[in-house]
Amino acid sequence: MPRLLNRQTPVHFIGVGGIGMSALATILAVRGHPVSGSDPRENATTLQLKELGVTVFSEQSADGINSLLASASQSKPLIVTSTAIPDSNPELLHARDRGLEIWHRSDLLAALIDQQPSIAVAGSHGKTTTSTLITTLLLQAGEDPTAIIGGIVPCLASNGYSGQGRLLVAEADESDGSLVKFSPSLGVITNLELDHTDHYKGLDELIETLQRFGSGCGRLLANHDCPILQEHFQPTAWWSNQQTDGVDYAALPLELEGDRCVARFYENGKSVGQFTLPMAGLHNLSNATAALAACRMEGVPFEQLVKGLTALEAPGRRFDHRGTWQGRHIVDDYAHHPSEVRATLEMAQLMVSSGRSPLPSPPQRLLAVFQPHRYSRTQEFLEAFAEALQNCDALLLAPVYSAGEQPVNGICSTILAERIKTLRPDLEIAVAKDLDELTRLVKQHSREQDLVLAMGAGDVNGLWTRLSE
Repeated sequence: MPRLLNRQTPVHFIGVGGIGMSALATILAVRGHPVSGSDPRENATTLQLKELGVTVFSEQSADGINSLLASASQSKPLIVTSTAIPDSNPELLHARDRGLEIWHRSDLLAALIDQQPSIAVAGSHGKTTTSTLITTLLLQAGEDPTAIIGGIVPCLASNGYSGQGRLLVAEADESDGSLVKFSPSLGVITNLELDHTDHYKGLDELIETLQRFGSGCGRLLANHDCPILQEHFQPTAWWSNQQTDGVDYAALPLELEGDRCVARFYENGKSVGQFTLPMAGLHNLSNATAALAACRMEGVPFEQLVKGLTALEAPGRRFDHRGTWQGRHIVDDYAHHPSEVRATLEMAQLMVSSGRSPLPSPPQRLLAVFQPHRYSRTQEFLEAFAEALQNCDALLLAPVYSAGEQPVNGICSTILAERIKTLRPDLEIAVAKDLDELTRLVKQHSREQDLVLAMGAGDVNGLWTRLSE
């Protein structure tokens, strides 16, 4: 049964600075809801929320809840939490003690999705990029969508935007299974393979969860090039980058360069035009094909979409050029699954080999820096990570970013380095004991005109700041 959100009800977010929570808080604040939140970290996100009139408490304690209750004139505040907030959180415990209504962030997102025609993007990889591209194309076409994205959309400089148009675009995260609550008018599944082994017992459970999501969508668009989707799903429409037969939408690559893709777009097997994507990599072409197909399914003319393609940019932390340090181009990327690492390194190597890239000058060599994310993921995919990380000229490994997990015996970056060495003995590899040593190793092992590519979902993204100090 859909949940309804009363505009007069104050909404309080525990952990409001998180990438998913802040997007929701932004939407509600712009729409006139009384919004507050708590977060011990002050950053650009919390400062932006304060500018929107959101009250942000710097401590997560009973005091914040008591303050909200004392100032409430009529309605008690609705408390929004997320999977990242433990049950032992003192603010959450006090909210329960006071009998306040508590929603998971997915409940709130489901309520917003139910309010208007919505496009929800799910899948193992490419969700943030695909939802960002859909949002950008719709904006360029004058549709002015609402957007709730798990990353910063470049053209909005935000992860949350309350538009005046008909559509809402949302990223549907599968990591905790909560996306089964969503009933968008159009669902998109980019691909599917085993991940989040801290939550799912195996691939079958993950497939079942995505099938439940798909069954709740009014229409479903899926990637025909993904063998798991092809075997287990029957969507309303397919897209492909490999074939035009048997699919509803296709974009076949004509040119793949280090700074762009040129492709021909097909609908129901018929060519409708050629386009240039100002992003490199087959994985980005797949994301863009999904975005084009979703917009076409919502009735946006192809000619309008092609004009908007020139404005496409990847979201923050997706091959994000942070700056140039002593002739080295420092790039940050969120890749933390073997498939993502493989695709990102292939794209980076294309920039080296083709002499074309979006960087200030063509890179001559690829120095990869990788921070494994979670012991459970590193253990499950140790061999796959070793295979993927070979494709570089030199490799530096940071310690495993635990994300709150307890260490697993025998699972560490040194073990990963040893596995890579057995596969490619000639590869220059070094393992850092901490991030300070990692910064020293980058200075030691890098050269001028290197592409220094820092990958991971943890705090390795601070490399540029540490190098600049």
